[in-house]
Amino acid sequence: MDYRKVAEEIYEKGGKKENLISAAHCATRLRLVIADNDKCDSKAVEEIEGVKGVFFASGQLQIILGTGTVNKVYDEFLAVSGLTAATKAEVKQVAAAQQGPLKKAIKTLGDIFAYTFLPILIAFSAAKAFGGNVFLGAVIGMLMIHPDLQNAWTVASEGVKVQQEVFFGLYKIDLIGYQGHVIPVIIAVWVMCFIEKRLHKIVPETFDLFVTPLVSVFATGYLTYAIIGPVFVWVENNIISGIQWLIQLPFGVGSLIMGSLYALTVVAGVHHMYTIIDMGQLSQFGKTYWLPLASAANVGQGAATLAVALKTKNKKVRAMALPSALSGFMGITEPAIFGVNLRYGKPFICGAIGGGVGALYASLAGLGASGTGVTGIFGLLLCLSNPVSYVIMMLIAGGVAFVLTWMFGYKDEEPAAPKAEQKNSKVETEPEVKAEKDTVYAPVEGNVIAREEIKDETFAAGVLGDGVGIEPVVGEVVAPFNGTVSALFDTKHAIGLTSSDGIELLIHVGINTVELGGKHFKAYVNTGDQVKAGQKLVSFDIPAIKKAGYDVTTAVLVSNRDHVTVLKKGPVKKMEKLLTATE
Repeated sequence: MDYRKVAEEIYEKGGKKENLISAAHCATRLRLVIADNDKCDSKAVEEIEGVKGVFFASGQLQIILGTGTVNKVYDEFLAVSGLTAATKAEVKQVAAAQQGPLKKAIKTLGDIFAYTFLPILIAFSAAKAFGGNVFLGAVIGMLMIHPDLQNAWTVASEGVKVQQEVFFGLYKIDLIGYQGHVIPVIIAVWVMCFIEKRLHKIVPETFDLFVTPLVSVFATGYLTYAIIGPVFVWVENNIISGIQWLIQLPFGVGSLIMGSLYALTVVAGVHHMYTIIDMGQLSQFGKTYWLPLASAANVGQGAATLAVALKTKNKKVRAMALPSALSGFMGITEPAIFGVNLRYGKPFICGAIGGGVGALYASLAGLGASGTGVTGIFGLLLCLSNPVSYVIMMLIAGGVAFVLTWMFGYKDEEPAAPKAEQKNSKVETEPEVKAEKDTVYAPVEGNVIAREEIKDETFAAGVLGDGVGIEPVVGEVVAPFNGTVSALFDTKHAIGLTSSDGIELLIHVGINTVELGGKHFKAYVNTGDQVKAGQKLVSFDIPAIKKAGYDVTTAVLVSNRDHVTVLKKGPVKKMEKLLTATE
């Protein structure tokens, strides 16, 4: 395999430099964050030699190449694209920034529940998701299961042993630990992160290292024991009670509903919380009637994926779907859901229906499990008191999902027709500009004003260099010459460029817009990227920035030339000659 050729084709079909933001890889997949999905020809990428599958997930274009191949293609891809190497965590952060509010919320829950169901680990990962100190988060988790608190699992048999007055005797709380709880831990850590971030802003640096952790933990700990814990335990218990009430509805109606919806909670990452239901039912009934519902849902998704694998004539789809289906039957459905079923949509729905019907049968048959922890085929070991019903449940869930997917849920996509030559087609890129030496072209369309008229003392005084201000009418910054991105601020409001002939330029969008923290800005390049004159660098939302109370005047300043001559004043179009800069 020619790894260089594969990398070049991915680069071309992915939309080239203008559309590529970041790249990383895992054991089997090349992970790309792209600016615009519509500018990426994912079907063409899938036809590239060596590519075993392509799908969008978690805000990333994930290209399956396989172990031993992906790292070699990745190295070549970095060389071809000019992107710098990034970790998976960094790529996930960039991808998250591209997502809408709903997907961001889902991702946050997924990040929190990536750990085992224990308060300390949940607190650790919650702090990471909320941008706080993960070790302080872990401390909050420890406080919530401190050995001086009564173990929550003993309350049902022993009752509440100790109460404590809070807020100077205003009321009393039960001194009970938070073993088995999720929501109170997450809320407590969110409060801790909120307090910590505010303290970092107001506490002098000299005392910050000592004061901020101490106050954050002390304040959060007290609020958790006094308010957060009791309130959100009540909330969580009512949610769980509602689910238990639902699955106990007559004729299996509730089980049908929950079996159908279970896969959606896997997508959201909150299915770990159901362990509480299992443990509660095991304590009360000696069996859990929830686990068979989860098994039915998992088998349904696996069977839907199997139908795709057997029906498709696409070797790459089959190579991805078959192992994912097997994983689903074993109770691990993420590969089936994210790799296949959600990708095509209808198989996911068919799998959910199959899971619901299987759960309906499990409820009518009174099927219960003697423990928790495994679902799918191996869940049979927890249902040895009624193994026949468990097998029938799997056959029903899998059979319904398979048949529906085969008949209605999937058909191979028609191969794309060969693209005709596009000699006369309209290209959506900026026309190539022949950049002249020592010349800076207008990076923004708008009205040019003198540097001294910029409403910022630093810019107006020329402290950062000589140049002009532009009052923009279009929220887009393009490269004013051929060169390199020497600096891109995290907040994306300012970018430093160095031209091929040595001009060092600062483009600063707005006055004090750093305070927006990147909101209303979007970058299309990274530090170190080579750029061509006219290439899009940054876009920004002018109305939103103005509404937030900020002046959008954009400073264009040369920092390393003694003689700057302004060539344009008043209205200016993008890429009109703006100024010259000489030694």
